[in-house]
Amino acid sequence: MQYYSLQNHQHRASFREAVIQGLAPDKGLYFPLEIPKLDKDFAERLEEYDPLYIARKVIQPFIGDEIPEHHLKQIIRDTLSFPFPLREIEENVYALELFHGPTLAFKDVGARFMAGCLGYFRRGNEKPVTVLVATSGDTGGAVAQGFHHVPGVEVVILYPSGKVSELQEKQLTTLGGNIHALEINGTFDDCQRMVKTAFLDAELQAQRPLTSANSINVARWLPQMFYYFMAYRKVKHWHKETVISVPSGNFGNICAGMMAAAMGLPVYHFIAATNVNDTVPRYLQNGRYEPHSAVPTLSNAMDVADPSNFVRILQLFAGNERALKASLSAYSFTDKETAAAMEAVFREHQYLMDPHGAVGYLGLKQYLRQHPGHTGIFLETAHPVKFTNVLPEGLRAGVDMPERIQQLFHLQKTAVRMDADYAQLKDWLMQA
Repeated sequence: MQYYSLQNHQHRASFREAVIQGLAPDKGLYFPLEIPKLDKDFAERLEEYDPLYIARKVIQPFIGDEIPEHHLKQIIRDTLSFPFPLREIEENVYALELFHGPTLAFKDVGARFMAGCLGYFRRGNEKPVTVLVATSGDTGGAVAQGFHHVPGVEVVILYPSGKVSELQEKQLTTLGGNIHALEINGTFDDCQRMVKTAFLDAELQAQRPLTSANSINVARWLPQMFYYFMAYRKVKHWHKETVISVPSGNFGNICAGMMAAAMGLPVYHFIAATNVNDTVPRYLQNGRYEPHSAVPTLSNAMDVADPSNFVRILQLFAGNERALKASLSAYSFTDKETAAAMEAVFREHQYLMDPHGAVGYLGLKQYLRQHPGHTGIFLETAHPVKFTNVLPEGLRAGVDMPERIQQLFHLQKTAVRMDADYAQLKDWLMQA
């Protein structure tokens, strides 16, 4: 499979090159040259197949022969080493729980898959590569855990000071070894801007080769398709009227779902549910893409004003606005609405959502009110324990604290404080 830059369609790269580079030299995101199509029979018989076989069938066309089959099988086995339960919350409304991995967040899948791919590509290479990544919450912990002790890989994580939860911060600042955390005095968008600038710095790249583990990297983005195939496999009465609501920040997860649909998974409609950082909902309403400054919210991992992966969604539809709107709706919700939804669902259905899942639930319910008669799934992307400090007070006693999470709070945070200044980042990377 070849990939091209969304900035310059003439620039081409192999899967290996796209993974190692992260971004194309012109700052464009990589996109597959063609979208593979799955046999209709395969999608209709998913419940008959082993999840590992499904994942390999889905991802293999994007990799080709660049990773041998036995290595790819092991990478997938390590990636899907935990369950993805589907919980019925109310009639025709399901939560797909994606938080049963090592860091209790959906990003464990993409981070572990990319770590496996990059570890394979870098084997035997004397000069290490640096994974440089910005996080608005869960990416940092997932990347830190996924790449911890991977030979030939150093990890540098930028996160906005005071804008991630205490648990999220502990997950990315306590591992040590090849994991380094930079606490930035700014927003996630500042962190992401600094990372993108570093990728284009030829002087820096010559001394310290960089790649990214954000969802801009194809090896982080594409394996998120696995969730949607796993959900399809579990819903016994799935039909063409099923809709999926995805709490969306940088839009990598929902873009992966829409790629799965483009491959042949029969999802009827997608809903992008955002907090008040509503660039995409406003775009779908008025046709103008106008990012504002990011606003801190309860659903902090979605505090993204300029989502990188939305350009990939536009590319999926080749600029056809009518086709895009037929496949995607988008709604935004306030913290007040989010908290009220968490309280109502717990009171009425004894199910505790995290703030991101609550936004996804609200998006699904709004769509179903306007389009009744569908079966709906919303994604629960993180364990509620990661957000105990921002949950409504009456819900905090109902949060289960896994033992491995309790142990984290006793570990010492290690992070370098830094202004939202690229010159400072470059200086640190050149000297570290």
